[in-house]
Amino acid sequence: MVVRVSKSQFKAKALELFREIEATGEPLIVTDHGEPKLEIRRLDRKYRNPLDLLKGSVQRYDNPFEPVGVADWDALK
Repeated sequence: MVVRVSKSQFKAKALELFREIEATGEPLIVTDHGEPKLEIRRLDRKYRNPLDLLKGSVQRYDNPFEPVGVADWDALK
């Protein structure tokens, strides 16, 4: 179950809440006027470099050194 606390509660009990997150692994949602604003969770030690995750994902890349013309950009249309 995800625990929700207001910013004022978080400020008063931050260290206690950090220890609880570390111990249980359950994330914490910090709210502002009842709206969720932040999620605090335990760090995943299985961090992988984002570039390693993308390695081998490009399947085809035609003419990588060709200049791109203005007409080739959809955003300008």
